[in-house]
Amino acid sequence: MNTSILSKNIQEFITQNSSESITKLALQKNPFPEVEWILILNQIEAKAKAKDKLPTWFSTENIIYPSKISVEQTSSEKTAAYKASLISGESLIDLTGGFGVDDFYFSQKFKTIAHCEINEDLSAIVKHNFEQLKVQNCRFYADDSASVLKESEIKWDWIYIDPSRRNDTKGKVFMLKDCLPNVPESLDFYFEKTDSILIKTAPLLDISAGLSELKFVKNIHIIALENEVKELLFEIHKDYSGKITLKTANILKDKIETFEFILDQTEFPSYNFPQKYLYEPNSAIMKSGGFDEVSTFFKINKLHKHSHLYTSEDLIDFPGRRFEIEKVISYNKNDMKNELQNQQANVTTRNFPETVENIRKKWKIKNGGNRYCFFTTDKNESKIVLICRKIN
Repeated sequence: MNTSILSKNIQEFITQNSSESITKLALQKNPFPEVEWILILNQIEAKAKAKDKLPTWFSTENIIYPSKISVEQTSSEKTAAYKASLISGESLIDLTGGFGVDDFYFSQKFKTIAHCEINEDLSAIVKHNFEQLKVQNCRFYADDSASVLKESEIKWDWIYIDPSRRNDTKGKVFMLKDCLPNVPESLDFYFEKTDSILIKTAPLLDISAGLSELKFVKNIHIIALENEVKELLFEIHKDYSGKITLKTANILKDKIETFEFILDQTEFPSYNFPQKYLYEPNSAIMKSGGFDEVSTFFKINKLHKHSHLYTSEDLIDFPGRRFEIEKVISYNKNDMKNELQNQQANVTTRNFPETVENIRKKWKIKNGGNRYCFFTTDKNESKIVLICRKIN
């Protein structure tokens, strides 16, 4: 950890330039020749990345940032705070500490936490930052987490793990066994040290693939931020053998949309043609696959088994987008020419044979405006277009 960047003048310079273009700054002469210019530029770039994602870090003095990639890869404060609200106890050990955002929020729910990070420099940075952030109940281990756990005599209330994908699985469908640490292989060892484990995975992990590798899963949490799925959490408890609950959360500026259901419980959804209102589930629900459960819980009708759009005569509160249906047209040449050709609209497809791009090109539909058009299939297998107005 390079502490030379903590000098008052350099810190002021970093703060003053956190909204400036790094490319332009890089062409300037280094005003602090005693410190490498690249180090200062890296701090400015990482701090800029933290402005919206990590406002507590951004607004705290004398924070040291690792590479901007570490900042990009870390949890946001909003998802970390939500995660910490799910569990509590006396002690937690984080086996993959990283930049420590999750641990900052865990420290508010646990009496003692431990941050394990094999990268010594990153471990030192987090320790320094936690001093600035006034966190006093965290121990730091710059060592391999398996060694730390092996030597620990504590029976931890929780183990938290955020395994990272190995480089050779980049862009591919991956399994937990492809990650470091290899959680499925180490579960029996972990359960010697705790009865409860929370595993964070990337959003592209297939839920059924995760379940095939893990045992004792009690809850699966799907967390989205502003309708973009950010992480999956597998909550496992030693010897648990009951039903698995899938819990979704979409964190918005002014509220959190939640929905949950029991996995693999048979539901009997209702179907209907488009009524007065249309509902599109948020991305966390879409990831969960709980489409029949949405219909039965909210008592609204599905348009088609595979369309994942819902309709009702009366407006309801709903975890997703809501629309008033102004017109329903058949997807044919005449109706499209009369209603949408050369018009402006927001286009979405659900269970439809053409892509948004093809539809726009074919019918010369400009993007934007106040009209929302859903190209979909109804319960009679007819291709239809729902012309809607968005409800705030």
